[in-house]
Amino acid sequence: MGWLKEELVDILIKEEIISRSDIPRIVSYAKEKEIDFFDAIVALQLVDKDLLTMVLAKGLRVPFLRLTKLNIDEGILDIVPLEVMNRHKIVPISVVRDVITVAMVDPWNYIAVDDLRLRANKQVAVCLTPESEFKKFLESFLNDGEMGEDHSAEELQNLLSDFSEEEIELVDEDKEGNQDETDIEEKMAPAVRAVNKIVEMGVKLKASDIFIEPFEKHMRVRYRVDGILREIESPPRSLHEAIISRIKVLGRMDISEHRIPQDGKFRMKIGGRIVDFRISIVPSSFGEKVCLRILDKGAVMLDLDNLGFHADVLERIKRCVRRPHGMFIVTGPTGSGKSTTLYSILRFIDSPEKNIITVEDPVEYQLRGINQVQVNSEVGLTFSSALRSILRQDPDIILVGEIRDHETMDIAIKAALTGHLVLTTLHTNTAPGAIVRMVNMGVEPFLITASVVGIMAQRLVRKLCDSCKEPYVMTEEMAESLKISKEYVGKTFYKPVGCKKCLDIGYKGRTNIAEIMLMSSKIMSLIAKGKEEPDIREAAIEEGMRTMREDALMKAAEGLTSIEEVFRVTAQ
Repeated sequence: MGWLKEELVDILIKEEIISRSDIPRIVSYAKEKEIDFFDAIVALQLVDKDLLTMVLAKGLRVPFLRLTKLNIDEGILDIVPLEVMNRHKIVPISVVRDVITVAMVDPWNYIAVDDLRLRANKQVAVCLTPESEFKKFLESFLNDGEMGEDHSAEELQNLLSDFSEEEIELVDEDKEGNQDETDIEEKMAPAVRAVNKIVEMGVKLKASDIFIEPFEKHMRVRYRVDGILREIESPPRSLHEAIISRIKVLGRMDISEHRIPQDGKFRMKIGGRIVDFRISIVPSSFGEKVCLRILDKGAVMLDLDNLGFHADVLERIKRCVRRPHGMFIVTGPTGSGKSTTLYSILRFIDSPEKNIITVEDPVEYQLRGINQVQVNSEVGLTFSSALRSILRQDPDIILVGEIRDHETMDIAIKAALTGHLVLTTLHTNTAPGAIVRMVNMGVEPFLITASVVGIMAQRLVRKLCDSCKEPYVMTEEMAESLKISKEYVGKTFYKPVGCKKCLDIGYKGRTNIAEIMLMSSKIMSLIAKGKEEPDIREAAIEEGMRTMREDALMKAAEGLTSIEEVFRVTAQ
């Protein structure tokens, strides 16, 4: 039997899921019940099955996939016949250039890998999936006639039933309009309807982005919902050029230009509310690819107390931003919620007595009572030049959307040192990492210690669906295998299942996790001595900073998210 390998046993023992003394009992039970090694371990209640598979994938350094949650293009499935899939327990899931990625139950099945390499004439990348997932996927194929069908496709399409075509209206900021563009729109009626449906779906799904991607024989439409991409039924490939032209018309871009990237924006009234869209178009091998960023003011809650931060993190944020001067930095990658946090902070500290000015690229949401400046590099209005100008406006609080260069950083620090509260963002992974980033940008350590009052790194994790999440108790073996604190042993955690309310995902919505480092005499001393990030991080933890991993684990223990989501989003 292919499942009992020396490598497998070594990994399970190393992760302390089983001991060597358990192996004879597991093998005997598996043979008696005629089940595989994985199922025997689970049946003997040594570990939860999904966690077991996740740990194995981690030990083997291969991705862990829930196969039934994937959408797989039918053309990829033609590479491997059903009989081969069934025999080797293998499913092709994507092809990129000369590499085909497959999900396998037995990652040591080298015969299957070699067979597929010869059959597809491509290199093979392996992912790990539980056998139960493979069986469900195979049943779906046999019952529905195609693999990879989204089990909630009907629910996704039904989302549009709340809107009619009459409720979708282009909001044109140019009241005079353009007759040529109107004529073009009338000629591309099918594309107009297709674009309307695509953006409707994005708003209804509460997506942050919509991707329209052309391939040789088909077009793919995907939505980023709660940070994860989801694919739905797409329009025919023949409509692609017309759809791109329609989007270019909406964004007032050059519809005849196909060779260079273009950016634009438009505004639509959907279901009675105004929604802004930012457009990015780039040329690709088979046509132009579109990314629509959805800026739905009605879906954003700019309330600092309700963003999901733990009480102690929230108290630290408020302590920093209540100060009359200094710099408060929020770090994290694109899509980690930095802008929402900063806007919420502005709402929290705003008052008629304060002069607040922002410099942004772009201005994502208009905030009532706050002066917002849009960067325009084409006319020389950069972050640094705008910041110099607004300092002459006697501001009390300044928000700099992002600091990208030494010049902007230098002006922002000087503003923080001369009586202004400066809120800004940097692209770093951790709070202590922002110090290293500033030093690399050429900032003297003594200026950092004199200006910065606090640094927060944040991410967004998906929240479990309350209607279908399934509880389990964290055992000592699980905690040890996952390398998490034993304080979580005996606590109830939850895992995603999927139902109609969450569109069979198991998650619904997102919440913040964060780590916040406050400046102290010890940390300032380390910065002045030029210490590296690990030293600063250790000192910050000693002084009460909880890491993002620990913050996320607390949310998992509270039933808000899952252990899988914690490990997906955070790094140790």
